[in-house]
Amino acid sequence: MAGLSPADDRPFPPGEYPVVIVGSGPGAIQLSYALRSAGVQHAIIGADAAPGGMFLKWPFFQRLLSWTKPYAPADHETRAYERFDWNSLIADEPNARAIMPTFMDGTSYFPSRPEMEQNLQAFVERTGLQIRFGCRWTSTRQVDGPNGPEFILETTDGEYRTPTAVFAVGIAEPYSPPTPGGELAAHYAATRSPETYADRRVFIIGKSVSAFELATGLLQWARGITLASPSPTKLSVNTRSLVGVRARYVQPFEDHVLGGGVTVLDAQILGIERDGDRGFVVTTRSGAEGEPMRHRADDVISATGFVSPLQDLPALGVATFGPSKLPAQTPYWESATVPGVFFAGTITQASGGLKKHGLPANSGAVHGARYNARVLARYIAETRAGLTFERPSLAPGELLEFVLRQLNEAPELWHQKAYLARVLSVTAEDGIRDAGILPLANVVDAGGPDAIVITLEADGTGAIYPVIYIRSGGKIEEHQLDPEPMMDFRGPVHRRQLAEIVGRLVPDATAG
Repeated sequence: MAGLSPADDRPFPPGEYPVVIVGSGPGAIQLSYALRSAGVQHAIIGADAAPGGMFLKWPFFQRLLSWTKPYAPADHETRAYERFDWNSLIADEPNARAIMPTFMDGTSYFPSRPEMEQNLQAFVERTGLQIRFGCRWTSTRQVDGPNGPEFILETTDGEYRTPTAVFAVGIAEPYSPPTPGGELAAHYAATRSPETYADRRVFIIGKSVSAFELATGLLQWARGITLASPSPTKLSVNTRSLVGVRARYVQPFEDHVLGGGVTVLDAQILGIERDGDRGFVVTTRSGAEGEPMRHRADDVISATGFVSPLQDLPALGVATFGPSKLPAQTPYWESATVPGVFFAGTITQASGGLKKHGLPANSGAVHGARYNARVLARYIAETRAGLTFERPSLAPGELLEFVLRQLNEAPELWHQKAYLARVLSVTAEDGIRDAGILPLANVVDAGGPDAIVITLEADGTGAIYPVIYIRSGGKIEEHQLDPEPMMDFRGPVHRRQLAEIVGRLVPDATAG
């Protein structure tokens, strides 16, 4: 492995490494920590000057969508508290756990962007993680190595060679659809200071979270606000999930339905043109047969999202899909078309899992992606580095309490419902063994020894309930338990249900 250059004391100089992580946001940081804990040597490089990724500049109005509860029904040092803290990264060291609430000023349980930035920087400092900052990945090529294909990552500092490349580059490249005159609109990423929109007519293209974030921030400044896109607005309070505009950005929608100066249109954007010295004209049409409408605006902002900055990976064979150009991935977040290329962070949302009831996982946010990173680190350690890990055993009499504890306390199951699962293998040779947290889609599809698979699920109605899969003789049975209004599954009803289910595979399991 390459040594440090006398002229550059930054860590991870160009050279050969078993694993190279590209990125310095929360996904890359969490994966680096997990790989180090698993004993996997690696390098981590990032173009920014400090840890933080997108949180170094966004969200524009400086308040996150993800919450952290400083006071919750669990102590900060416990795993159970992670269920109530969506923004801290996860660590073994006590001083690196639940960092986020220590930086919050009490004005909101949604941390500010600077508070999130401090949180991530403190995690890196307290855990002693090393990152090579100011090193921008520029291109990629694949070559033959002594043990199989390897990748050469060209960077502004030189070449990195590795058989395992992990890209934690987010979905951060501004995207605007090909609309006539679309170049006249400023993208969300180029939004000006709020006061510069005072007494102006603002037309926002898009009706997703970012569009409503802008509208919310501009309510006190703009003379009028119009939001338009072809699809109707979805609200998270209606979908009863994180799908749709989040509750804290609903005020513009309420102003629309009450006639308060905001207009929300289900309309196609036909074009944008200049209106002399008076701003712009945006032409829309509602429905295929609707008459075109012309909207005068002083400012046009395109809140049409971002794409994955994959650079030349598609040319290397990495398949992508959808308007965000997400890379197609296996359940373990490996490129579906180029083995050895992995992804971490918000980009792991491209591995959709089962999507039961049509609901996506939370992989696009820190509170979901951080658990994906831990699973991925162990997978890389086992399949790429050849390491093995102990799988603790359980006595049959311990089984029921173990399952109940997971359902009530395991943050992985609460944050990644129907996506990550706790798996207990059951064999005559080894008895009951804890295989850890695994991707549910892989557990269901890949087969394996007899097992008890523990998950939580939400169906979009507001109900959250346990689901236990029993794999026996190569067949999978799914058992749904009852919801519970207080979301406490330790009562006698769930004990009886669980005892009956797990007793099919482990007859000695008892309700105690």
